[in-house]
Amino acid sequence: MSNFILSDTALLAHLSASKKRSFDLRARTSYNARMPHIVFRRRTGFALLLLLGAFAALPACRRKPASSREIWAEVDGQAIFREQVERIYHGRVSAGSDPGNPEQTLTFKLSILNELINDQILVAHAARSGITTLEAEADTKIAELQSPYSKEEFQKRMREQGLDWDDLRQEVRQGLIINKLINKEISSRLSVSDAEIAGYYERNRSRFNVAETQYHLAQIAVTPVPDPEVRNLKNDDAKNPRDAERKIQALHARLRAGEDFATVAQEYSEDPRTAVGGGDMGFIPISTINANLAFKQLVTSLKQGEISGIYRDASGYHILKLLEKEEAGQLVLSDPAVQNTIRQALLNEKEQLLKAAYIEVLRNRAKVVNYLAERIVGEGAIPPASK
Repeated sequence: MSNFILSDTALLAHLSASKKRSFDLRARTSYNARMPHIVFRRRTGFALLLLLGAFAALPACRRKPASSREIWAEVDGQAIFREQVERIYHGRVSAGSDPGNPEQTLTFKLSILNELINDQILVAHAARSGITTLEAEADTKIAELQSPYSKEEFQKRMREQGLDWDDLRQEVRQGLIINKLINKEISSRLSVSDAEIAGYYERNRSRFNVAETQYHLAQIAVTPVPDPEVRNLKNDDAKNPRDAERKIQALHARLRAGEDFATVAQEYSEDPRTAVGGGDMGFIPISTINANLAFKQLVTSLKQGEISGIYRDASGYHILKLLEKEEAGQLVLSDPAVQNTIRQALLNEKEQLLKAAYIEVLRNRAKVVNYLAERIVGEGAIPPASK
């Protein structure tokens, strides 16, 4: 085992912030931000429970008898209740998006209600199309949702959202069904031509200019002290230096035997910032890597796709993988990575357009009654603030 002693213990913490490349062209839309269960290709992380209100958007809420709940909309006779809107609203406000006055608050809630209407339309259409999901798929998704948190933190966030385990499971299942519907009806119909890729590159040449060499790294970390808030899928946490050394050696042996680095990182890495994303640390500029000579020697010795030996710093043990290296200068269109980046960006753009039109077509076929909107227009009334 080759160990590297890194004196700058803050270096990895700084690197783990997942720096993005200057030409990151992945499209981000309000719809995908709202519905983390519908992430069509590469996901950018698993901090999903902060958006758990999005799952509450789906109509399966069984906490109170229907007679005691205020209906704010109906879709083909299926009620959408005020409490569903309030749940999502308070989840988003807690994330720092408080509009600030009653009119803006009501506008925000009306927008959320419209999202719930669209979700109900999609759920109903998926059911008519015979789209289902397996319990094992729901188990996997719930594990992903829970992985960034300790058991206690996860349960606390569920309580803050007014959810119990049955609610969460049902809503996750329906989210997966919507994902399958969108993939079937939209994603599978999309394509991007070479001419479109070339045109995009010419229009955005400046976005493909890399100021300095960057290294795209992933890591597996093991600490020699117990952590009550372990973040990996296996909830596996070394409790002392001896256990930590044994664990990192065992993980390194598994990687050398051919196991997938990202999977091992998700299941066993003890770095809460990177484990959930398969250890992905993002693109690290050479100027940052140069700050520590031992780290620089380790990183620059790796070839693309290569896994490092075990190294140690004051925080514990680490294994690195070099995912990609980008040299400084103008990236050329013939680079497969550039083509793939542009293709993904164009697919995202097409997908968002087709998805929006698809939902509108389904909405035209549905009978939608928005009681909250009628009340605002007809009475000028602002519903009293929820308790």
